[in-house]
Amino acid sequence: MTSPAAPPTGVFVPVPTFFKPHSSSSTTLQPAVDVQTQIAHSIFLAQNGVRGLVLLGSTGEAIHMSRQERIDLVSGVRQGLEEKGFKDYPIMAGTLINSIDETLEWLEDFKKAGAQWGLVLAPGYFGAAASQEGVREWYTVVADKSPLPILIYNYPGVTNNLMVTPKTYRILAKHPNIVGCKMSHAVVSWHNQVSLDPSIDHANFRVYSGLGQQLVPIVLLDAAGVIDGLAAIYPKTVCSLMKLAETRPITNENLQRMKELQYAVSTAEEFIGKYGIVGIKEAVKRVTGFGTMEGGRLPLKGKLPEGEWEKWNETWQRMEKWEKSLAEGDFR
Repeated sequence: MTSPAAPPTGVFVPVPTFFKPHSSSSTTLQPAVDVQTQIAHSIFLAQNGVRGLVLLGSTGEAIHMSRQERIDLVSGVRQGLEEKGFKDYPIMAGTLINSIDETLEWLEDFKKAGAQWGLVLAPGYFGAAASQEGVREWYTVVADKSPLPILIYNYPGVTNNLMVTPKTYRILAKHPNIVGCKMSHAVVSWHNQVSLDPSIDHANFRVYSGLGQQLVPIVLLDAAGVIDGLAAIYPKTVCSLMKLAETRPITNENLQRMKELQYAVSTAEEFIGKYGIVGIKEAVKRVTGFGTMEGGRLPLKGKLPEGEWEKWNETWQRMEKWEKSLAEGDFR
């Protein structure tokens, strides 16, 4: 299996981790990982235009799982994809801890299990007390020793509002083992500054947003794509929008279609932003049939409030209309 230096452009999905139903008679404290459903959902995404997967990111609840569970999940998905004919299918795997030694341990595990890249969360336990210089040094030490090429993952919502600045990206992009970034925040200007920075080799440093509502604004200005949770539910629609945004020249017809698709995606992303992992899991079950509606592992318990799904009917009807109308040539 080859390990390309940088990930491809396109739509990656930060997939939720599926768990088996947990009964009161169970002898385990937490519901068991459902690797077979994970494989089936991964194949579904690969068949419907998704360019790659992020396993065990924030949406994947890696922080709630044991070391062996993480290894088994990555290796199981890799094997399942290979058996279905998706050889060398792009897989990133997430690290969500602050310890350099443990981060490297996770990356070593992921390499052995079959991932091609590590998506490494910024070390934000101490928030703003972590200077940009400190962040740069932390990533440099990790990248120097990592067995996998890594991407910088900036998600202020889970790192005490730590923001990685364009200057830090510019400096770290020069490291041969740092091949991109995911910005899970709404500062579009910073996405654009990094994706347009003439001092960065963009063939070897990819810029992704974690927010599909920003797809067109960033991809039109040379970002590589999105790592987007909505695509776990409506993959063809998000991938079709990506294809339109990266197609040149931009015709009037494509521009109009882009506007309509981006509107549909942006309105649906409001649900993702409001309900997070619990909402994504319920939506995946309702729309695609995969998984359960029992939420994640504690403390991410339960499903949506009674009647909440129905409040979004107009949004779901719009998305269903697009998803069912798209031919293969629209999203590949």
